[in-house]
Amino acid sequence: MTFRMPAEWAKHERTWLAWPASDYSQAEDAYFAWAEVANTASEYEPVSVLVRAEDLNTAKKYLSKDIELVVTELDDSWIRDSGATFVVDEITGELGAVDWTFNGWGAQSWSKYEHDDKVASLMAEISGAKHFRSELVNEGGGIHTNGKGLLLATETVQLGSERNPDWSRADVEAELNQKLGTEKVIWIRRGLTRDYETFGTKGHIDIVACFSDENTLLVHDQQNEAHPDFTVTHEVISRLEQEQGLNIIRVPAPTILKDESGLVDFSYINHYILNGAVLLCSFDDPNDHKAKAILEDAYPGREIRLIDARPIFDRGGGIHCITQQQPAV
Repeated sequence: MTFRMPAEWAKHERTWLAWPASDYSQAEDAYFAWAEVANTASEYEPVSVLVRAEDLNTAKKYLSKDIELVVTELDDSWIRDSGATFVVDEITGELGAVDWTFNGWGAQSWSKYEHDDKVASLMAEISGAKHFRSELVNEGGGIHTNGKGLLLATETVQLGSERNPDWSRADVEAELNQKLGTEKVIWIRRGLTRDYETFGTKGHIDIVACFSDENTLLVHDQQNEAHPDFTVTHEVISRLEQEQGLNIIRVPAPTILKDESGLVDFSYINHYILNGAVLLCSFDDPNDHKAKAILEDAYPGREIRLIDARPIFDRGGGIHCITQQQPAV
């Protein structure tokens, strides 16, 4: 198989989102947040938004007329996780779509996923991509690649009993490498603390670390010892520093430690790279502009756009979680 998942900074054909669908997302702050992400992205590349029929009129009120709306059944709004992971044949240029088995982040008691498990195949059909169904339970937020053979993942996600109890580490690595065209999986042991609470993903990598180029990793750095992620992120950084040839850039966590629900997992790592821009989570925090400056250096030639991500994080994710890139071919 010659299909490979391109790095996120490779040229996009379009960006995909899903309009807020679940009960807990049916509030105006969510509509404004999802729409700001979609509308800002549409300034740089085409955008398609999946939306339930009953939400179509609401979506039209908030979204730019330039955005394509695709009516379908949805359970939730995290297209990074339920949607297709696009790959490209390096020889023919053909577009492919990996359709992971989706079980609501480990078959959690509150999750519904009958419709969301069909989202990836719909995206494959609409985009004309070759459809690859995988029996591995996985989500797009649980992986991150440099496009040149390296893949980041978390042991508590793909290797967790809630997702793949009958798969060995070797089995999981083989499937990830085969479907994504990667050669090596770099494992971290666990993710951020809040991500293991009721509405978490059990450790998605895309809030902890990401590649900004083939040899550079941006890593969440909780610098306040009063937060349990102080220990977590220092362990992650120590682990990643063991990898030869990688440059590690620490991105300070926001200074805020708590919200109404407890200790936060606010993170600047959960940004999204567009053609010509980066959508960066902001939190009305003193470190917002520190993170912006770091990303300006990490992504030269791209405009860094700050978007208040607190309404998205309130619901369990960030900007990266609600977006999915379709690479240009």
